[in-house]
Amino acid sequence: MNVRKDDEIKFLRSEVRRLRSIISGLSPSLETMLKCRGFTVYKKEPGDDLIVPGKKYADAFFEKLKKYSFRLFLRDVIKHQDSFSAEMVSRYATRRVSAQYIDFLVRAGIAEPFDNRWRLKKRPVKSFGATLEWFVAGLIEREFQAETIWGVKFRRPDIGGDYDLIARVESLIFYMEIKSSPPKQIYDREIAAFLKRAEDLAPDMSVFFVDTELRMKDKIVPMFEDALQKRYKEHIPVERIKKELFHVNRKIFIINAKGGIAANFGTVLGFLLHKTPELTARRP
Repeated sequence: MNVRKDDEIKFLRSEVRRLRSIISGLSPSLETMLKCRGFTVYKKEPGDDLIVPGKKYADAFFEKLKKYSFRLFLRDVIKHQDSFSAEMVSRYATRRVSAQYIDFLVRAGIAEPFDNRWRLKKRPVKSFGATLEWFVAGLIEREFQAETIWGVKFRRPDIGGDYDLIARVESLIFYMEIKSSPPKQIYDREIAAFLKRAEDLAPDMSVFFVDTELRMKDKIVPMFEDALQKRYKEHIPVERIKKELFHVNRKIFIINAKGGIAANFGTVLGFLLHKTPELTARRP
């Protein structure tokens, strides 16, 4: 590809972002769109378990979170938050890289030296979940000019749990369930709850995201097939888009982190927008 074509592609991408921004400004707000569906936000974006540095290091922290190895490292840090050594948090990166990550956490004010080891400054932290939700919301907001809210609770007595992420992309509403646990720690009841929340909210797109680079076909897809069979009393296929990205009737999507979270979301969003009548006629 020559330089001129590179420049043309950059220009077209910037124009797409500009047009999306204009369209977004003309659309009702996300909370207004939710109210029109009968949903009023009760609570959102809890900070109790959120690990985010101050403004000086916020952008650098956000960029590091784009790396799968850094997210795995943070999970181990949280697991050993009261006292950890470099060896304890080096399962998914080299000792040198882990040492750099620790140094960054200390400089950013997230961790501190403690008894020849380190510990999190903010303790206790239950899990990486809130920080991952905050990050994915920011990523979708930056990459797709979306309006986002995360960790959302509605007053819906028959529908339990949080909506991890809800966003407005142009005039579309999408809901994303965000799992920081690996597939082996995800259970059928969680998928059933996701399907129930998705059916209640009825967004344009629902996404089940697992922050892993492992295969979705091995466990998650079969669990979805079973959950769909139980819920709708008929076989509803889970179909592959490409690699480890799957869809159910172009309404529900299953994705992982391999290849990049934003890239995978962009793929399924593009797939949604290119609808065909024969597929959209099927449930759910």
